[in-house]
Amino acid sequence: MGGNICNRKPAEPIDELHFPSGIELLQAWQSQDERAGDRLRTILDKAIAGHYDELFSVPPPENQVHACGPVDLLTLTVMFRLYGTTTEMFYKQDAERFIRSSLIMQRLLGMQKHYISWPVYGFTAEALGQTMIYSDQYSPGTDPDDLRFDQENWREVETPDLDSGIPGLLDQYVDCFHRLTGQHPVLHLSAPYSLAADTFGQEAIIGALTHEPDFVNQFLDLLADRVLQPWMERFFQRYPQGWVELSDASGSPFFIGPQNCRDMAIRASLRLKKANPWGNRVYNANYRGDYVTCAERPVKNRAQRGRKRTGSAAGMSLQALFEAKDSVCPDYVIRLAEDRVPVEFYETQAIDTRKPLFIGIGATQIDRNSIADLTLHKRETETLTRGYVESIKRVAIEIAQKGYGSRQPPWPGNIYFEDISAESSFELIRIIIATVVDHGGFTLRCE
Repeated sequence: MGGNICNRKPAEPIDELHFPSGIELLQAWQSQDERAGDRLRTILDKAIAGHYDELFSVPPPENQVHACGPVDLLTLTVMFRLYGTTTEMFYKQDAERFIRSSLIMQRLLGMQKHYISWPVYGFTAEALGQTMIYSDQYSPGTDPDDLRFDQENWREVETPDLDSGIPGLLDQYVDCFHRLTGQHPVLHLSAPYSLAADTFGQEAIIGALTHEPDFVNQFLDLLADRVLQPWMERFFQRYPQGWVELSDASGSPFFIGPQNCRDMAIRASLRLKKANPWGNRVYNANYRGDYVTCAERPVKNRAQRGRKRTGSAAGMSLQALFEAKDSVCPDYVIRLAEDRVPVEFYETQAIDTRKPLFIGIGATQIDRNSIADLTLHKRETETLTRGYVESIKRVAIEIAQKGYGSRQPPWPGNIYFEDISAESSFELIRIIIATVVDHGGFTLRCE
């Protein structure tokens, strides 16, 4: 582990920790420039040794939109290619190395707002004894051919040992993050539905939604009561001002439909929030696919043609889905790339509910392997990002005028990279962050 950082001499300031020099270094490394690799290794050596710890304790500016998001997949690949650190070594061998390398990677990218993530779905399932697949340089995942639960044993769900294994590892993560940044830590876990999907099987649980909905609800409640509730209870005993972020991509509207999302996935998470005194510090922000509520019902016969059609093929309105999602993420409004609904809808909702706005940049939007015309895409990315920044600023200014007084995260709202990997285009990331830096500042009239 890292040891006592108080006696270390801080490293000399370097150009790469000032935007955009760091992202230019990463771009050169991605292009297999050996000198860039050597330089990047030197920076990581110092960061892992604790020489840049003072940088991590500096809070980001308050009245400035920020770009943030998970960088662990990028950091994993960098660590493997420079040091031979495999996936299991990277995530499990040294918690301080994991946190420090992730934080310095954010600084190299130009991010001033810290966000720490890990393989949440795999880790939460692994804590229950789920068989895992670990590779050299890719995120670990559950083994779909060797699932922990089935129709015969699902009632055997037990509380994991919260002092060792994955829970103990995550304790080390949040402790180190809190010590280095001074921020209240966030414990990141799977929500009940995604935990069920990863330990019972994605296809099996989707089939049960239709044919055995009572079983699904019972299973989700069991996972909430025996796994997540005691795990979260222990976390809040240690960090009363901390937060728990539940992730539930498998329970999203475009996977299981908006009604199942609301009545099954969201219901199970909401149950945890309502039943515990710390429930107001638990949130779920990654349900995606709001566009499915906007699909029109098909015309079944001639008599229906020409009539005004209301509702959707999904049987649930966009507004109703927003309200359901808002119930489990009550502190801010988020629009993810796969929602595919105009940003204006979320901007209006954020102003009406007096909450900051987050806007996601999807992994495919910055994937260097899926861009046909980079020149055109660069122009479109800058224009799109500029519009996102202006939306977040308008929301921040208007809700402040209406009495929103917090200056802690989630204020004032973020451009949120949903995923950054070694196959992301650093050129596009640079454009996005530069746009945020150049246009994200604002002044409140009340100041």
